Amino acid sequence: MLESLTPRLPDLRGRLAADAPLKDYTWFRVGGPAEVLYSPADEADLAYFLKALPADVPATNIGLGSNLLVRDGGIEGVVIRLGRGFGEIKVEDGHRLRVGTAVPDVKVARAAADAGIAGLSFYRGIPGSVGGALRMNGGAHGRETCEVLVEARAVDRRGDIHVLPVADFHYRYRHCGAPDDYIFTEALFQGEPGDPVNILAEMDGIAAYREEVQPIKSRTGGSTFKNPPGNKSWQLIDAAGCRGLAVGDAKVSELHCNFLINEGNATAADIETLGETVRARVKETSGIELEWEIKRLGKEA
Repeated sequence: MLESLTPRLPDLRGRLAADAPLKDYTWFRVGGPAEVLYSPADEADLAYFLKALPADVPATNIGLGSNLLVRDGGIEGVVIRLGRGFGEIKVEDGHRLRVGTAVPDVKVARAAADAGIAGLSFYRGIPGSVGGALRMNGGAHGRETCEVLVEARAVDRRGDIHVLPVADFHYRYRHCGAPDDYIFTEALFQGEPGDPVNILAEMDGIAAYREEVQPIKSRTGGSTFKNPPGNKSWQLIDAAGCRGLAVGDAKVSELHCNFLINEGNATAADIETLGETVRARVKETSGIELEWEIKRLGKEA
């Protein structure tokens, strides 16, 4: 595929790589390769690429890989991963922050604190990038992206650029209603006046809490399942007797049982099988069907 794409893209400034291993880009450290991996130089380069990409070639966008399980057979077509060209942070008037979507959420919180902008500290507790937070209405500690987002820029599959106000995202819990083919490139967040010392103290508290109750030093994909209405997934999993359950080197964390961890040599199939086993046991014991929060992409080996 790389050989067929290259002649179409004489002015491409980004990088293309064939058979790129995606396990290097996921926090689980599992998964097969991308048929072609594309790292755009900036938004204009991304738009140029998508305009030239044949309509029958699948295009998949990934972020920091913190909430992602790539199956062992890899991903067909082109995988797009935004990098340095989408990493700018600008402080704007009115206690606003304009941020590229490759920026890690923790850096959003820190930049806001440094600028005396309150209301964005919860991003200290989200282990991903801005693009992922936009796509999933990422949230933590009682707040969600929909509460602080003003607007975002995106490039669609045809290479057209859009600016979406927050209302156009049709947000609800861990759900975004923006078109699936939109690749977000920039977000504008609204905060409020705050004291940097107090904001940093709040962030420290969030970080300490995460370290105490979540296996953040393990190879994990974060929260595995969405919380069903009126319930907590970890409580349902615990009640079903799944704390510490393992398939190969994939294991339900004993610290927080809504986290699956790779203890060393787990495959993506091990992790997905473990997750489906947990779902089945929770369904059997509670009648509740857990919904995956982790995104699962690609084909089986």
